[in-house]
Amino acid sequence: MKVYTKTGDKGSTSLIGGKRTSKDDIRVEAYGTVDELMSNIALLRDNMSLSEINLDEYREDLKSSLNTLMTLSALLAVDESTTKSLPTISTETLSVIESRIDTIVTTLTPITKFTIPGGHVLISLSHVCRTVCRRAERRAVSAAAEHPISESVLIYLNRLSDYLYVLGRKLNDIFQIKEELWIVEK
Repeated sequence: MKVYTKTGDKGSTSLIGGKRTSKDDIRVEAYGTVDELMSNIALLRDNMSLSEINLDEYREDLKSSLNTLMTLSALLAVDESTTKSLPTISTETLSVIESRIDTIVTTLTPITKFTIPGGHVLISLSHVCRTVCRRAERRAVSAAAEHPISESVLIYLNRLSDYLYVLGRKLNDIFQIKEELWIVEK
């Protein structure tokens, strides 16, 4: 099987179900941004394995998120007239990520200012993932305004960006990096 089909050479692609649409369709933009997010999460996860500190529990969280994001991409890529059975993002999946966020937050010092990213490559990568996730969420919201998109897609992207934020803060603690907070200049 060839990787290239030549069917997209004029700027169209197929949704799940076979309907052709423009490559600048908001659904394509949304699942393309999720694909970008997945690549960045994989980069963060791979870099975690290079750390001398054991970060396996966070690597497992990220592995789980990659699997869920594949499902989420399919839900964004579906032609609304298709009758194909697709996987879903379960309430249990949402509960697990919320639980992980809650668990991490209980270990963090409360703050009342915004965090400035940086201090260690893993912290910075976590924030890159967070910002790409927020963009994916914005694209999914736009897609949902025009097409039937499962509410769980929007909820999961929102929770995942929260997880990536608290992960960045947790990595500050793990690597004993002083967290930089935004101080408003007067």
